[in-house]
Amino acid sequence: MELSKNYLPATVEEKWYQHWMDKGYFRSTPDSRKPFTVVIPPPNVTGVLHLGHTLNETVQDILVRRARMSGFNACWVPGSDHASIATEAKVVDMLKREKGIEKSQLTREEFLKHAFEWKEKYGGIIYQQIKKLGCSCDWDRVTFTMDDHYYAAVIKVFVELYNKGLIYRGARMINWDPKAKTALSDEEVEYKDLQGILYHVKYAITDAEGKATGEYITIATQRPETIMGDTAICVNPEDERYAHMKGHFATVPLVNRRVPIIFDTYVDKEFGTGALKVTPAHDINDYNLGLKHNLEIIDTLNDNGTLSEAAVVFVGEDRFVARKKVVAALAEAGLLVKEQEYTTRLGYSQRNPDTVIEPRISTQWFVKMAELAKPALDAVVSGDVKIHPGDRFLATYRYWMENVKDWCISRQLWWGQQIPAWYAPDGTFEVAATAAEAVGQFAKKGVTITAATLRQDEDCLDTWFSSWLWPMEVFNGVSNPNNTDINYYYPTSVLVTGQDIIFFWVARMIMAGLEFNGVKPFSDVYFTGMVRDKQGRKMSKQLGNSPDLLELIHSFGADAVRFGIMISSPAGNDLLYDDASCEQGRNFCNKIWNALKLVKMWEQRQGNDAENVAESDFAVKWFESRLREVQAEVAALHKDFRLSEGLKAIYSLIWDDFCSWYLEWVKPGYEQPIAAAVYNKTVYFFEQLMQLLHPYMPFITEEIYQLLNTRDTADSLMIKQFETPGAPVHATLLEGALAKEVISSIRDARNKNQIKPKDPIVLHIETKHENAFKQIESMLAKQVNAKAIHYVQEAVPGCITLVIQKDKFYLGTETELDTAAQKESLLKDLTYQQGFLASVEKKLTNERFVQNAKPEVVEAERKKKADAEAKIKVIEESLKSL
Repeated sequence: MELSKNYLPATVEEKWYQHWMDKGYFRSTPDSRKPFTVVIPPPNVTGVLHLGHTLNETVQDILVRRARMSGFNACWVPGSDHASIATEAKVVDMLKREKGIEKSQLTREEFLKHAFEWKEKYGGIIYQQIKKLGCSCDWDRVTFTMDDHYYAAVIKVFVELYNKGLIYRGARMINWDPKAKTALSDEEVEYKDLQGILYHVKYAITDAEGKATGEYITIATQRPETIMGDTAICVNPEDERYAHMKGHFATVPLVNRRVPIIFDTYVDKEFGTGALKVTPAHDINDYNLGLKHNLEIIDTLNDNGTLSEAAVVFVGEDRFVARKKVVAALAEAGLLVKEQEYTTRLGYSQRNPDTVIEPRISTQWFVKMAELAKPALDAVVSGDVKIHPGDRFLATYRYWMENVKDWCISRQLWWGQQIPAWYAPDGTFEVAATAAEAVGQFAKKGVTITAATLRQDEDCLDTWFSSWLWPMEVFNGVSNPNNTDINYYYPTSVLVTGQDIIFFWVARMIMAGLEFNGVKPFSDVYFTGMVRDKQGRKMSKQLGNSPDLLELIHSFGADAVRFGIMISSPAGNDLLYDDASCEQGRNFCNKIWNALKLVKMWEQRQGNDAENVAESDFAVKWFESRLREVQAEVAALHKDFRLSEGLKAIYSLIWDDFCSWYLEWVKPGYEQPIAAAVYNKTVYFFEQLMQLLHPYMPFITEEIYQLLNTRDTADSLMIKQFETPGAPVHATLLEGALAKEVISSIRDARNKNQIKPKDPIVLHIETKHENAFKQIESMLAKQVNAKAIHYVQEAVPGCITLVIQKDKFYLGTETELDTAAQKESLLKDLTYQQGFLASVEKKLTNERFVQNAKPEVVEAERKKKADAEAKIKVIEESLKSL
């Protein structure tokens, strides 16, 4: 068949992905092999793959494909997360926009029906993108966190933790998202440093009898819209400025409420005016002061962020509109002293990034975390669960776990697992999986009640409360303990995820695995970096700087996109994405494709030319050693999860060593045959290279593997097992490196001296290691167009002189030589070598370096010194001969 000019990815990708699916290569069932299990971090059902997902999915596919090719029973479970807040917001918006329906007009059941319809319509989009990327997931195992079995598992875990006393219900200060109208956990709040304004406000003072004293006390607040909820003014008991106000009261502006002046060492008398307004309903510190001093709690905000009836003034106004109106009213009343700019930190909702969080007292459900956190901390510190790269993220993990707070798990939403608490008409409740079980529990306490009279808690559970069960419940391990799959596939092998959810998800999964299964959920955690744009900004929809994955695949091909994202992504380090990386990937595909076309041209030119065999003998031996060297290197890099470095090693092996050197060395002359043994070895090398590259770039490698030879339909690269590579021959590798350096230097010298490629030269080599050149002599002559090679013991006059390592090379030519140019080149090289030698000697004379560096590092520096001295001597001798 005739091969296209360039590699055309579109048809190749569709063809091979369907072939792999049809053959069932992605499927996994328990057998006698050792499992390699990966569970996909479930993307939100609302979304499309952004570049962070692309990196994550690509890393997982590389690990899974390599494991599958290494004899493991690889199982990669795909799935998605129901994403309570994000999905409910999208469904609410869709109902309002498309059908003119408000959520408040629907029953819970009606709303959930619409939500599931929305999920069925849009939920599969992300799976199609994952397939387009070439991911080898077991699509028979797709799991959704609202599947029936998963729902049951979440409820089971809730009941179990409640019965152990690890879940409780209580009124506490929580984070409130006014847009989503739900509570959030502390971890779902993102803080930003901003320029704010401090408003200095006067409060009139009255004595114990309520008479005005004529004094004012000034406080500074950044939230004047909460003034109407003030229930005290607090000062430090050691602050002499306010000592005479003991037993006095302050009048809250705008609402004229009389509140006490209280004294507490919590207040820093040196900060601001030394006086603090206390609003227990809207600040955690104020709330604690309120509890201590038995203050009234006045909640002046509705759940949507507007002022409530309790505010008295500006009722129904949005909190930020009310702020402006309150400031204006204070100024008009002469109570606004001044406005002052200052830097503040504001908490924003992670799910609604434009929404400022409100601290709010609310009755919610909480998990006690300290008891669950300790075993999960020990598992990582002991190395039972290994974090990669550990030097960067172990400290972060430890900090979170040692400072863990109770987890607010209730959400004022309908899309999610409904909390299994059942309330009697008198407000008492029982926690049970079903109403019938709750009735039985009430009966044990002597309460006769029917299921019909029970009311289930309206709230649903935090999405993370379901996803912390992910590695277990994708195998029904919680809903159906000790089944065949959970016993075979669990614990999973490696978790690949982003560092931004180290506590949200990673830590909680370790907690859940140890608590509910008694075993860690995975052995290794690989943290990918954050994908940023060329300006260093995090990719986001708001900035519009995240490219569309399908458009990238359409433009460059899936393999090129995978290459582009992996070539610049060392584990844990942020990567700056640039389309140029994908272009590099596309160029790499075309380079390999052109190598295929060259090799296929030789297929019909095979012969038994002894001369050709002799010429190619060294090239074959060298590349075999080089291939073995990189195979071992890549295996070691994969073991350490250094996948980007692994790709770079393979890229260099294919582009430089195979395409630029090996194929040139074995290429037959014009209309000459290629030895059959050399051709077959070349095809074998090509197949080995494609196998090595396959986990990174699966489509083009499968296509080339199939085109290199006629194969059985069951012979697929993706299930071809890696061979155990033999040891490379070190001496051959050194000889190959020398050959490359000599050829490059001579070609460069020819070019500088304007010797045309077709013009032959006579090459004289002055060396103490003549044997090193003997076996590459014919190849060397061919590569530099030397009609003869001679070995000499002294300088050859009238030649171009080169110094390569410790050897001298003299290029004889009929072209008239420019000795001045030669001298200039040698002097330039001499200056460089002298500078290099000085830098090495500086290191070796540094006692701290010699004492503290590893012995092998010091020895390497000493070798550099000796080599530089030898080369300087050779260059100086060459200059004398000129």
